Amino acid sequence: MKRPEPKPIISDDEREDYEASENGEWVSVGDIETQRAFWVDMARATLDGKRRRISIAIPERDLARLKTRAAEKGMPYQTLINSILHEYVER
Repeated sequence: MKRPEPKPIISDDEREDYEASENGEWVSVGDIETQRAFWVDMARATLDGKRRRISIAIPERDLARLKTRAAEKGMPYQTLINSILHEYVER
């Protein structure tokens, strides 16, 4: 009697990444510290923009749902609202 094949312990995406790594398909980025510094600077430039306070009135039900979603994600609801607005304007 043939034994059943064991279930994979990694997902298909993880397997693809592993195989790409093993087959030499990934390329070194060079000096990792230089790359890291570049992306840190870019993130700071993006996030350090001037901010302006606004006031909006939204239905209580919507605010309650936003607060619930924010709590699920472990963030303040104002941060969630800001990220939603940012995502919208970047489209």
